[in-house]
Amino acid sequence: MSTVLSSNRKGLLAAGALVVVAASAYSIGRVYPPMGPMSGTIAPANRYVSSQITSADVQLGDTSVPQLMQTDVYEVMVKNPSFRTLASDPGFAALAQNPAAMAAIAANPSAFAALGRNPQAFQALLGAAQVTSAAASAANARQASAFAAMASHAPSFAAMASQPAAFAALAAHPAAFAALANHPAAFAAMAANPASFAAFGKNPAAFQSAAATPASFSAMAGQADAFRALARDSAAMSALTADASAFTALASNAKAFQSLASDASAFRAATNAQALSAMASNADAFRAAAGNAQALSAMATSASAFASQLGAANARVSNAMSADARVSSAMSADAHNANAMNAQMAARGSAAQGLNAQMASAMAMHASAFQALAAQPAAFAAMAAHPAAFAAMARHSVAFQAMAANPAAFAAFGKNPAAFQAAAANPASFGAMARQSAAFQAMSRDAAAMSALAADASAFSAMASNAAAFQALAANANAFQAASKVNAFDAMASNAQAFRAASSNAQGLAAMANAAQAFRAQSAVASMAASGVASQALSAQAVSAMAANPSAFAAMAANPASFTALAGNAQAFAAFARHGAAFQALANQPAFAALASSPAFGAMLRSPSFSTALASQ
Repeated sequence: MSTVLSSNRKGLLAAGALVVVAASAYSIGRVYPPMGPMSGTIAPANRYVSSQITSADVQLGDTSVPQLMQTDVYEVMVKNPSFRTLASDPGFAALAQNPAAMAAIAANPSAFAALGRNPQAFQALLGAAQVTSAAASAANARQASAFAAMASHAPSFAAMASQPAAFAALAAHPAAFAALANHPAAFAAMAANPASFAAFGKNPAAFQSAAATPASFSAMAGQADAFRALARDSAAMSALTADASAFTALASNAKAFQSLASDASAFRAATNAQALSAMASNADAFRAAAGNAQALSAMATSASAFASQLGAANARVSNAMSADARVSSAMSADAHNANAMNAQMAARGSAAQGLNAQMASAMAMHASAFQALAAQPAAFAAMAAHPAAFAAMARHSVAFQAMAANPAAFAAFGKNPAAFQAAAANPASFGAMARQSAAFQAMSRDAAAMSALAADASAFSAMASNAAAFQALAANANAFQAASKVNAFDAMASNAQAFRAASSNAQGLAAMANAAQAFRAQSAVASMAASGVASQALSAQAVSAMAANPSAFAAMAANPASFTALAGNAQAFAAFARHGAAFQALANQPAFAALASSPAFGAMLRSPSFSTALASQ
């Protein structure tokens, strides 16, 4: 009898094991659906070299469309009324044949919805993007530093931007106005009555004499003590003497300065001494931008958007630290220990502004790479949370792309990084590495890379947990190349604390990258306009459209050829213009961006099986 029971028990256990294995296989297939040619294999690195994939590229036997229709993001979207409205329009299918433009629109649907309703603004913005594309993409340390300055003092620059003409004057004469900012009462009196000070533009020595005896000069008499203090400040007098034309600039933009001075709180914010000192420290960049007041104000708006997202990330970290401190204080009978914890928190808080500035500079310096990452927010957030590990992968881009194309195959290495090195050293024995043997062998010999991956093996798990996003990024060789720049990943690793803090909100992190790229594009516009380059393309309408649609402008400047093609496709553009409400409704749907960024998306929309599935819902 016991033998029979033992046999039955073994049979039940075997059957149970089979059920578990089958369930696990199904679960993995749902969470990590293959988006390449077939599960367990890696497509060649040059499979998607063309940025313009059409239905002709999907050959018989290609399983990319049915595989896309098996993903979770497809299941979410096919039931979404706004997406169904778009998908039912043949014009939207035409739009989807332009994958670069489609991905940009899907990543910023709210921004592009407004442009779809205003074709003239779209054309104006496209003209500016075409002219400024190369300049906006070029790395520029001065622009990066200016962006960091603006993001670090966002409220002050936002206040300046409320009066663009005054802002441009401040930017054109940063050292002189920084000197005045150290004497706010005197500066406010001058801003309230600029015409009275215009003559000092030709005789700065007379200004010092008048300020030393303010009772003899009616425009100074009401703030006599403040002007006397200014007269005694030798550094301020030297700065004003070196750039006395600041007095003329003040008078030439009298209305703007008077409006600023009429609101005491706005004036205090706009003339913050630290903000103006930061401007003076980056004088060349600000002078270059000062020639176009609207573009300069748009730059401030982008910096403010970046700072807002970063502030939210820091607040989440601060709240977590505060909770830890309260728990520690409650558990500690020693008040000294609680005070030490609070002191540590204060020290961390004081360092935050420096970290923020470094992160802002890093993002602006490598804006094109970070914007490419922003197209897949979940992947970007995973990389930001594990910057050193992904920086190591980026140094071996072919191997990295193979891993990104099949994250589930590498998930187990999250618990055993030594096994990864062993497999990479002998890639022929591991199916997901075999197609890129040389790349993985080179990676296995890179001691620094292996050390970084061993120190943070959870990067493998992070890839697997965000498989669809990594696969979408890897599926387009051009996009992956732009996103996996080694210098950008090194910048993330060098500012790991700030990027980790921001990684808790994938959409917010992507918004920060878009703001940095928008700033770069706006800065290029301002500089080119100031130098008289391409004045026709950079018309007032173009600059106005750029200021009103910074995210869309940044995307268009990053890939003007795709948007030029969109503008030339009447059917696609009509659908784009017709469905502004649907795009707007999809603005907060990450699944839409993930689905629309797939290289098979355009083919799927024209697939009979998709039409059948759409009709059956």
